[in-house]
Amino acid sequence: MVPSRPVDVDPGCFDPRDADLVRDPYPVFAELRAAGRPLWSEQLGMWLAARHRDADAVVRHRALGRIYQPRQPEDLWAGFNQLERDSVLGCEPPRHTRLRGLLGKAFARGNIERLRPHIHELCQALLDAIEAKTRDGEPFDLIAEFAEPLPVMVIAELLGIPDSDRHLLRPWSADLVKMNEYERTPAQEAAARRAAAQFGAYVHALAAERRRRPHDDLITHLAQAEQEGDRLTEDELVATVVVLLNAGHEASVNCLGNGVVALLSHPEQQRRLAQRPAELAATAAEEFLRFDSPLHLFERTATVDVEIGGIVVRAGERIAALLGSANRDPEVFDRADEFDVGREPNPHIAFGGGVHFCVGAPLARVELAIAVRSLMERFPGLSLAGTPVRRPTFVQRGWSSISVAL
Repeated sequence: MVPSRPVDVDPGCFDPRDADLVRDPYPVFAELRAAGRPLWSEQLGMWLAARHRDADAVVRHRALGRIYQPRQPEDLWAGFNQLERDSVLGCEPPRHTRLRGLLGKAFARGNIERLRPHIHELCQALLDAIEAKTRDGEPFDLIAEFAEPLPVMVIAELLGIPDSDRHLLRPWSADLVKMNEYERTPAQEAAARRAAAQFGAYVHALAAERRRRPHDDLITHLAQAEQEGDRLTEDELVATVVVLLNAGHEASVNCLGNGVVALLSHPEQQRRLAQRPAELAATAAEEFLRFDSPLHLFERTATVDVEIGGIVVRAGERIAALLGSANRDPEVFDRADEFDVGREPNPHIAFGGGVHFCVGAPLARVELAIAVRSLMERFPGLSLAGTPVRRPTFVQRGWSSISVAL
């Protein structure tokens, strides 16, 4: 009989609220992988899948899904719950299939490829501004000046958010994504409720405007999208736009920041990329995603008993795919703890897998590769000008500030 909860290995070393784990989770990931199978965490009340094969099975298994549970009390969390309940991330087939079908055409590879010239223009404009401000060699913040504004501008333009309103997006998103973490303050929860209400109301109003006066943008497309006579409801439209704005830039900010810190910490790889940026930008972008992944944990719930890696996840139990650990698994990646901008093949699972594979992955890949190439072509000698400041979060892994100099 396959054991349900083996207890011979204690995963107590894994606590996503621990500052040391947030700082450097990779030694703990290695301990978890060494067990050879998923482990039960009594503290978190869930299984932990740390190996690549197990984490990949978790994100792909159709019986492991998102079981929506509204936050309580519901009257207090009504706006936030609506955004989670009606988004493509918050449901399973058949509803997920319907929502993704209505959304997927907008993120088709052909549509994304047409954005390449514009993304390149945005990168050049940001780098021009940095160069103009730093002619005397003074440091600048890579997050504030480049990694953060670029994906915000890309997803905002794709959706059709007016220029005058774009400053609202990042604060709303930052308040909402804190709810993905395992430790939150009452003030952070209150901020998330306010952000949900304000963000939702804003998108409701903008969608209504697009219905009256259609534009050539994604919000208009979503408002008009139809598949076999079916359309998004108003709540589904709002939730979809909010999740696209959040997912469309939050992970990109973190991925670019994490990758640049890794790059500048490996001078030989930086020289290699700076010498051949056009050739290596795409593989470097994939290594950014693998080496220090922007999303470290993807949680699922079993709808029936499921066997993963030699254990049984009982119906109703939760299991977390530790994506950051899976992407450093030496069973899959040669020299898994080494940073290699030319790594091929690179079967990381930073975008998840299965029916919940990131719908925006084609856009993220194009955006990241253009950003990497543009940065290295313009500033090949970029260097760290101080110790980067890490965000105190485990699930969404990134830096809040990276001081660099030319």
